Amino acid sequence: MKLFIKEHALLMFVQFMQMLLFLSIFWFDGYRDIKLFCYAVFLNFFILGGYLIFYYLSRQKMYKRLNQPLESLDDSYQKTDDAPISKAFDEVLRTQYKLFQNQLKSVEKEQEEHRKFMDQWVHQMKTPLSVIELTAQNLDEPESSSIREETEVMKTGLNTVLYIARLKTIEQDFHIKPVNLVKLIDEVNGENKRFYIRNKVYPKLEVKQTGLTVETDEKWLFFILSQLISNAVKYSSGISNRIVISIYEREKEAVLEVKDFGIGIPESDKRRIFDPFFTGENGRKFRESTGMGLYLTKETLQHLSHQIEMESASGKGTTFRIVFSATQNLTSL
Repeated sequence: MKLFIKEHALLMFVQFMQMLLFLSIFWFDGYRDIKLFCYAVFLNFFILGGYLIFYYLSRQKMYKRLNQPLESLDDSYQKTDDAPISKAFDEVLRTQYKLFQNQLKSVEKEQEEHRKFMDQWVHQMKTPLSVIELTAQNLDEPESSSIREETEVMKTGLNTVLYIARLKTIEQDFHIKPVNLVKLIDEVNGENKRFYIRNKVYPKLEVKQTGLTVETDEKWLFFILSQLISNAVKYSSGISNRIVISIYEREKEAVLEVKDFGIGIPESDKRRIFDPFFTGENGRKFRESTGMGLYLTKETLQHLSHQIEMESASGKGTTFRIVFSATQNLTSL
């Protein structure tokens, strides 16, 4: 109704001024029959009101549609009514919808080609890195360790790029199955063995619930746990020589916890640690930080319907918890 009134406000104003003009002409010409003037005013407003009521009722669907936002793009194909302006309005919506769909398909195609290129490029780069790593094993120390350390950093970066590229199509990449958390942690620790030794920070596994099995994607959970452990070790190096990885149940939920005793997260940075490319105060001190690890972690956990919790105190350490719901905790079922 508000839109209708705004659209016809000028018409009503012009009609009123026109009526006032004609009555003024008759008044100043000496014709001053008040009853006739009142009848003319009534007749004018009656005709105008009748027109406005008819116009509104015949365009009611169109005005209602204009005032309500579309709930889905498919609503663009709804028919309003048979009025010419309504048909033109429906045609504009359909044309815009087709144009949007064509542009969307074009962008999606470009993104898919870019993702495939990144996948291929990352896998191609891993081959020469493996060759360099094997060659470095035949060198004397400390050159061998230095080269292997740098190749590990490059591998970590390549894996991050790969997972970022796959994030847009993450649901298509999932393979949900039962995963034994102790076994997964052992695999992650084995993969990071040299990383622990190099930083002189070592993991301690605390199993408070044996045989804990959850329903998740093993590959993505491996990546998430690796990110949390990497941060825990990196921000503990030179301050503490241990991190604690715990698994336990909490009110039928399964919890995977990574706790360090390092520098902790400043209070001012806590609300932004999951933002993309945010490195914060600690990231500026440790220049290897990309600001994407925790962002990828949270985004992936949201798609997997897992929760993440964080506790930290500056100078005392940080704790991250991955929480699997009671329905995802197969041990409790």
